[in-house]
Amino acid sequence: MHDLEPYAGWYQFYDSTKDMLSPFYEKKYNFDLYSETIYGYYIDPAWDSIGSETLFVKILYVNYEWGGVIMEFIGEWNDAINNDIMSLKRNILESLMAEGINKFLLIGEYVMNFHGSDDAYYEEWFEEVEEGWIVAMNFREHVLAEMDQFQIGQYVISGQDLQMSKWRTSPPQLLLQAVDGLARKRLG
Repeated sequence: MHDLEPYAGWYQFYDSTKDMLSPFYEKKYNFDLYSETIYGYYIDPAWDSIGSETLFVKILYVNYEWGGVIMEFIGEWNDAINNDIMSLKRNILESLMAEGINKFLLIGEYVMNFHGSDDAYYEEWFEEVEEGWIVAMNFREHVLAEMDQFQIGQYVISGQDLQMSKWRTSPPQLLLQAVDGLARKRLG
């Protein structure tokens, strides 16, 4: 897992450590020391903690004027034991929403498993984004199937049209706009 790094190709557009509104503002990274683990496997130091032992995040891009964020995840999304959605919502999402973010693009290529509980935090989050959306992109098929068992799909948009293997080649704002078009079609 230490080989799985968050995407670094958009640093010219956004760096969460230089964003005064980011929960990771002025965070210092030690790339000589791998200290965070998921189930005993070290992960790259560039990943950021959400307050969970099994799920980490990287905020890749935020556009406050437009109200969008792109976040990449690694690990096991475990609501059953760790209540990861609560940690994510309370420690990361609420600070972004307080700054006007209401469009959330979640990239889950490195999310290996999902263990659900109830959908209360997803419902709360969905209601709070009002005119926005929550989209799960590039999550593994078995992870999406697990999410479906807990009815997460009524709050988080996912699907085959959101499996975009070449997302890294697009400028972040164009990716957000493309996903916005798909999300708006789905929302009606």
